[in-house]
Amino acid sequence: MASSTKVVLAALFANGAIAVLKFIGFTLTGSPAMLSETYHSISDTGNQVFLLIGIRYGAQEANRSHPFGHGKAQFFYSFLVSIMLFGIAGWESAKHGYQALRAGEVHRASEPVPILGASVDPIYVNYAVLIGAIVFETYAFWKAYQGITAQMDEYGWETLREAFRKTSDVTTLTALTEDAIALAGAGIALFGIYLSRTFENPIYDAGAALLIGILLMGFAVALAWENKRLILGESLPEPAEDELRDIVAGWDGVVDLVDFRTVYFGPEKLLVTADVAFDPTLDTETIDDRITDIEDALREHDGQIRRVYIEPETGELGSA
Repeated sequence: MASSTKVVLAALFANGAIAVLKFIGFTLTGSPAMLSETYHSISDTGNQVFLLIGIRYGAQEANRSHPFGHGKAQFFYSFLVSIMLFGIAGWESAKHGYQALRAGEVHRASEPVPILGASVDPIYVNYAVLIGAIVFETYAFWKAYQGITAQMDEYGWETLREAFRKTSDVTTLTALTEDAIALAGAGIALFGIYLSRTFENPIYDAGAALLIGILLMGFAVALAWENKRLILGESLPEPAEDELRDIVAGWDGVVDLVDFRTVYFGPEKLLVTADVAFDPTLDTETIDDRITDIEDALREHDGQIRRVYIEPETGELGSA
């Protein structure tokens, strides 16, 4: 989890600095794409704060009212991030881009502006800000990418798509998604502003703002969908769950695995329950020892397992 915190802090500082620079670029030029990118970075900065709250709240110890801890708080706050990404960054960007397209907006500043005693074409301010944003976002993306690839190595996931569908570390997943969109958004804005200046047509700048907004809303929906599966109580993926089933079913003294279930109750925190029929000739003490051995074997096989509850049964005699 320390890795997730580092990923979020890297993104927080990067997005905060970028938001300020983009707003300066917008005030100098009135570029719709720069305003969209400002919305985007402000939203991302707020999102990082939400993710940090989720990490801190989710780290609280279990108590009477929350016997399995507060791990699902991270799922909830990550879901809030997707709402902000859609509503503030995506919707506002798309709306402003659409309005700019209809109005045929032009940049406010066409004359050089004084910066540190020198006269500078304001378009170069936008270029510098967006290139700087790409550098910052590349760093943040790299930190998030390292976090997700570490999980891919640990669990044997072969592609980012597979990791996206299977990971329970929504904090790293959210940061990776945001950073990827941020890189794409900065690139689109840079290209749109360049084309507007080159062809002296504001439609490219406005179109870039609209495209950025649509992109943000699309990724926000995908992120919300991934968080929904964990909020609703998703189990371990079937192949991984089958491996755990095989461990229990094949254990010495086990004659039948009556029921077996898994569910995430926090990022990389898995609950396992099983109804197990033991050989009816085994005495109670031996069954207790077998249950302890099975629990240890399950935890050793998958480091995400934090709680194991095994209900022993004795064949046709029913629950023990």
